[in-house]
Amino acid sequence: MSWLWAIIVGFVLGLIARAILPGKQHIPLWLTTVFGIIGSVLGNWVATGIGVNDTKGIDWTRHLLQLIGAVVVVGVGDFAWNALRGNKQKA
Repeated sequence: MSWLWAIIVGFVLGLIARAILPGKQHIPLWLTTVFGIIGSVLGNWVATGIGVNDTKGIDWTRHLLQLIGAVVVVGVGDFAWNALRGNKQKA
């Protein structure tokens, strides 16, 4: 069941990351979900590294780090997707 939660959280984080990033992202929805999952894992890794991965109550710092990871991965992933597909980025 944890894989299902990973997909759901990745989907939600990917969509939030796309909403935060300026402009239009040209990646498909399935790739947004994958990038959200990767960003979530990256955020969890950083949270573990700084010792805030498990606190009493809601882990707001960990969730914020997951979102930051998703924003970074979606932003870089969108750039890479466009570069591989030959789409020109508009500033």
